[in-house]
Amino acid sequence: MSDWCTIESDPGVFTSLIESFGVKNAQLTELWSIDDDSLKSLIGSYGKVHGLIFLFKWQSGSGGESSSSDQEDGTSRKPLGPEETPEDLFFAKQVTTNACATQAMLSILLNSANNDNDDTDANENGDDMVLGSMLSSLKEFTTSFPSDLKGEAIGASDEIRTAHNSFARKEVFLMDDQKKRIATDDDDVFHFIAYVPHSNGVVYELDGLQSGPISVGTYNKDEDNNDDFPWLSTARKAIQTRIEKYAASEIKFNLMALTRDKRVDIRSKISKITQAGMDQGDEQIQSLNLELVHEEEQRQQWKDENERRRHNYLPFCMELIRALASSGTLQESTKKANEKMAAARLKRL
Repeated sequence: MSDWCTIESDPGVFTSLIESFGVKNAQLTELWSIDDDSLKSLIGSYGKVHGLIFLFKWQSGSGGESSSSDQEDGTSRKPLGPEETPEDLFFAKQVTTNACATQAMLSILLNSANNDNDDTDANENGDDMVLGSMLSSLKEFTTSFPSDLKGEAIGASDEIRTAHNSFARKEVFLMDDQKKRIATDDDDVFHFIAYVPHSNGVVYELDGLQSGPISVGTYNKDEDNNDDFPWLSTARKAIQTRIEKYAASEIKFNLMALTRDKRVDIRSKISKITQAGMDQGDEQIQSLNLELVHEEEQRQQWKDENERRRHNYLPFCMELIRALASSGTLQESTKKANEKMAAARLKRL
């Protein structure tokens, strides 16, 4: 299948996806607030934040070239040209429909510091993110490519497309490509973009629908001795500006952070405390062990939910309908279901 499916904005889905790419020591976590305390808590809990993925409802003029020239506060949002873009900043144009989720993740992964390590065994117990051989090879192969060819390379990768499409919803009926309906202005169309810090002290918005990366501001890497808080504060301003722009008509937004695997950070803390001579019965170590158990349970929950997403429930549904029809209760059950749905709609109004 050459088409790319749409996938759910969920940390369990995205974490499973990057792991299927071969990435180690990283995960996605959802952010419900981006005030100072929330950002500092994020850094304290995960130790490292590689980038942010922002989902918003795409509207005409919200994602194309015409929409991003200038903000109301006068800050330039013009995409950078090739000569203005740092040589080591990976930016790919989106040339494949529905690939924006994976492309946003790749924008962070391929721009993260220390991500050239593809030796999984050498860093199995380390803190650094391991990019893996597949993505390391992709980055090396496309280094000299212009942004459109980088997008073509991503779209042409069978491994990346297969991993992405593993989260495709099971279709009830097969449809010819010519009969697939194109989204209209009345449809909800969502788009993913990424925010990443660069070593030059600039935070970039990476949107595959743009002709180039967009500088959203600078940050002080030494501020408060907290490596990630300054750049997160800069990215926050850009995200808040986007949200406020649509606040009157839209509330459907989602924000996730690509962070260090929390289990890695917890194990590192336990190791340091143990090396300091504290006993396993120490209250702090026991608290960390409970956190580790919770994270392992979270991973198992994500695994179970992803299996349900991938499962084909159509045979079960067809058999249930046959059983209801055979018992003579199908019509009554359908009527009750319709009434329940109508009542639910009224509550939402």
